[in-house]
Amino acid sequence: MSGTLHNATGATVERRAAAMEVRASGRRLVGIAATFWNITSIGARAKEQIAPGAFDACLADDNDILALVDHDPAKVIGRTRSKTLRLSQDSRGLSFEIDLPETSAANDVLALATRGDLGGMSFGFIIPAGGEDWQGELRTLRQVDLREISVVSAWPAYQGTEVSLRTAAGLAEREGRRRRLAIAEAGTWAR
Repeated sequence: MSGTLHNATGATVERRAAAMEVRASGRRLVGIAATFWNITSIGARAKEQIAPGAFDACLADDNDILALVDHDPAKVIGRTRSKTLRLSQDSRGLSFEIDLPETSAANDVLALATRGDLGGMSFGFIIPAGGEDWQGELRTLRQVDLREISVVSAWPAYQGTEVSLRTAAGLAEREGRRRRLAIAEAGTWAR
């Protein structure tokens, strides 16, 4: 999925989405929001890739980058300012960790991640002047002003990203207790 929109300053905010895999650590999502050198089709004729270091400037600044669900600003599930979203770069791409809040949006994400039903990760960004190179129809993003990352339930544009929900010992135990209670309750109603 890709798209563009204009923010309050009139700058074009671009969005890119990518496939993912899911693991669990209590209520923490972890994964890769954007991968380096992974060429993807954007529109009918253009292709795009992200160069290593593209996120350096925005990660070094005191930017308040949001973690959203489906790019919806009403569904904030983390942010860098409060340290509930942590971002870093490694050799693969832009890595993230999100400590999920106790909200309906985050609970839905947690449930979908546990089942493996999430569609991908996405990110919204602006390209500053000089932040891109073109070679024919191939655009290389060399500097990205990251605004948000999003957990998305649809199809990705970039392959190779992942989101994981690492299973904590307590999470598996709680889920087992919840299932046993539901079964016991169903048995009471069946009598």
